[in-house]
Amino acid sequence: MSFCLEIYLQESEDYKILASRSGFKDCAKLIEKEAVKVIHVNPGEKILGARIIGLPPVPIGINEETKMVMIPYTKPCYGTAVIEIPVDDEELARIKSVAID
Repeated sequence: MSFCLEIYLQESEDYKILASRSGFKDCAKLIEKEAVKVIHVNPGEKILGARIIGLPPVPIGINEETKMVMIPYTKPCYGTAVIEIPVDDEELARIKSVAID
């Protein structure tokens, strides 16, 4: 079964919004500054069931100890947000497998 970020955000409260209604550059800077580990992916890569939109390379924050990831999430008309969301080991490995660095 695949993970769908949009449904998860609607049905769960187990995530944090670290920034909202921001520009992509500001969200990328926040991830680069606050994440324990940062990997980069290409725009259009599917992470947690959502296509990641942004200027390449797109930062994804990873905390392997707490199994949390920080991603920029863009919705038309709302701008970009940074959300921190828990993931399982399988999804964490999949995210790391698409890293470009």
